[in-house]
Amino acid sequence: MRLDKFLSNMGFGSRKEVKQLMKSGAVTVNGIPVKDSSSHVQEGTDRVSVLGEEVEYIKYIYLMMNKPQGVISATEDVQDQTVIDLLDPLHRHFEPFPVGRLDKDTEGLLLLTNDGKLSHNLLSPKKHVPKTYFAVIEGIVTEEDINKFREGVILEDGYETKPAVLNILESGPQSEIQLTITEGKFHQVKRMFEAVGKRVTYLKRLSMGNLKLDPKLALGEYRELTDEEIEELKNRDGM
Repeated sequence: MRLDKFLSNMGFGSRKEVKQLMKSGAVTVNGIPVKDSSSHVQEGTDRVSVLGEEVEYIKYIYLMMNKPQGVISATEDVQDQTVIDLLDPLHRHFEPFPVGRLDKDTEGLLLLTNDGKLSHNLLSPKKHVPKTYFAVIEGIVTEEDINKFREGVILEDGYETKPAVLNILESGPQSEIQLTITEGKFHQVKRMFEAVGKRVTYLKRLSMGNLKLDPKLALGEYRELTDEEIEELKNRDGM
């Protein structure tokens, strides 16, 4: 890889700005100053330093966000704030995108990455990646609902959902439940409860595959995934 591209990819500015940085003698490769921006380096092998600080080359980033309500799962929008707007410039530089989507009024776990292969595998209908939600339901959720969800319910457009696991945490006029589904149709959780005559008033995603929402993350906060979390996601999908 060209050295100027390497440094630009790592957030040291545009190609023009990187060239100026190199001309100043601030960049070394394996301890030797390099001023020729067209020089090539082998990422992961050559040691590139800027102002004496070694630069670790990062190709992919993986971020876990606790998405708040009112923010949309998109990379850009002319009207609403997006999840990308919540990232700092360093992470935005890698051009991550949300893996799947959470509705504007839904909170909880959202994975953002620039790894297209991982995203494809997590979203592929053939993979049946489980997603677990906590929800508050207007109406009394019953054992009958559990059985219906286990068999799959028919939505208003005639689509029959795959079997889902419904657990009742608290039953009453405002029931609290956990639901695990293995597909991601538009507004699916809300539509499934509408199919049994009830309404979702609050929805939060707790997990996706092996990845669980970090309870330390406040709404709107995010963090990079640990190496262990990344490996679990990739192993889960046979990558």
